[in-house]
Amino acid sequence: MPSIDIRRPHRLSAVEAHAVIDRVAARMREKFQVLTQWQNDTTLSFERAGISGKIAVGPDEVHVSAELGMLFSPLKGMIEQEIRRKLDEHFA
Repeated sequence: MPSIDIRRPHRLSAVEAHAVIDRVAARMREKFQVLTQWQNDTTLSFERAGISGKIAVGPDEVHVSAELGMLFSPLKGMIEQEIRRKLDEHFA
């Protein structure tokens, strides 16, 4: 299975970074019917048919990792581009 692994530095406080990821998760749920759940205060897991992953919020970095199933494999480049764009938008 293809995987995605993106890290982006940030300068937000833990509370601010968590709030940003909450907003992103709400959009993912609305737009893509993704199930999301905080595993602890720093890691949000997400899943739907064909994709699963995590968004880990560190003190100075956000780390997105995902595994793509066969359905989403051909879209890997587009998915990575959109993740990078959103991270730049919210954490630049």
